[in-house]
Amino acid sequence: MYEHVHRHDHESMISVEDALERILDVVHVLEPEETPILDALGQVLAEDVVSPLDVPPLDNSAMDGYAVRSDDLETARPDSPVVLRVTGSIAAGELPSTAVESGTAVRIMTGAPVPPGADSVVPFEDTDEEERGAYAERPSEIGVLGRVPPSAHVRAAGQDVGRGETVLSRGSVLRPPEVGLLASLGLRAVSVIRRPRVAVLATGDELVEPGQEAGAGRIYDSNSYSVGAAVRRCGGIPVMLGIAGDNLDSLDRKIRQGLESDILVTSAGVSKGDYDVVKDVLARRGMINFWSVRMRPAKPLAFGVFTADGGRRVPHLGLPGNPVSALVAFEQFGRAAIHKMLGRAARPRQTIKAVLDEPIHNPDGRRVYARAVVTRKDGIYRVRLTGNQSSNLLTSMTRANALAICPEDLPVKPAGEVVDVQILDWTEEAY
Repeated sequence: MYEHVHRHDHESMISVEDALERILDVVHVLEPEETPILDALGQVLAEDVVSPLDVPPLDNSAMDGYAVRSDDLETARPDSPVVLRVTGSIAAGELPSTAVESGTAVRIMTGAPVPPGADSVVPFEDTDEEERGAYAERPSEIGVLGRVPPSAHVRAAGQDVGRGETVLSRGSVLRPPEVGLLASLGLRAVSVIRRPRVAVLATGDELVEPGQEAGAGRIYDSNSYSVGAAVRRCGGIPVMLGIAGDNLDSLDRKIRQGLESDILVTSAGVSKGDYDVVKDVLARRGMINFWSVRMRPAKPLAFGVFTADGGRRVPHLGLPGNPVSALVAFEQFGRAAIHKMLGRAARPRQTIKAVLDEPIHNPDGRRVYARAVVTRKDGIYRVRLTGNQSSNLLTSMTRANALAICPEDLPVKPAGEVVDVQILDWTEEAY
């Protein structure tokens, strides 16, 4: 059954914010699952992580050198070194086999535990080891060329993480440093909000799968792949349903497949002039919302909720059919919905201020998301458009790293003025 969610007809337009709020009111954070830490990159912790151990587990050396007692070196100077007897050596991963007594030293490598009795490490370059020609083996004696304070070049046990410390809080997004930190605690898996399975479906008799022969009047389905890639980029798992033809059986069969996922995203079939069969199938068991959103491109949008077997509710987002419109609509609505399901902040991409190099025209009072390129020169962000802004030209998106925004109430945003710019590729994201 398709549930009613804010019925809205085509004659009145709603704002981007209104559409987004209605969508986010319906989607919910998914349940947690145990996930291998590397696979959990970009996911949200479902519970606090408390360290079961100290990191590092023992006091250890920050330098290659000699473990010493600092009070043995009060008189050490370059022209009058203090000579110590070398009683052992320790490599990283070994445990000390001898203590450091007054007048002695132990040769030590970076990361090796500091032996009992020692309170400091003297780096090789602060000794006369080079003059002794002892790089390849442990010398019997070593001259120290200067004083060292207590704890010099010693990394204390628990300096990074203490046993019992909450090192990562529930709700944290796992980035590469957090993944490394989990590994440093000996954890192979962690409880995170699971990734949503996002069913991606294109509609239209004119569409052909890439790799197949496209006859006269047919075009290749690009929307499934651009949207599927966008789903993966923002943390979802795309479930590619392929193409549904403009007939009841084909569309109904594909939608039933889509209800096995957490959210269904379709493209085409939602605008005023589209075939009624698409709308009929989407709404055949209830009410669907077809909205006109005050934005350019991507004015037509559909949204609602199916009830799948067992009463599970599956949101449906219907994107426009034009390739640019589908991507821009997904950026404003689909990305936020998936982020909410992931437990992440469901907000638009970062927006900055930039100086327009050319005007943005707004002929019909909608908010314009112009495909654009942002650059920085002399500390000032500048933005230029990528050329023809027709919503069927996917190349206008491939050339863009941002969307420059002209507000609804302005017929033109002139060159030289400052505009809000939504960054699409400010930083790399997990793929």
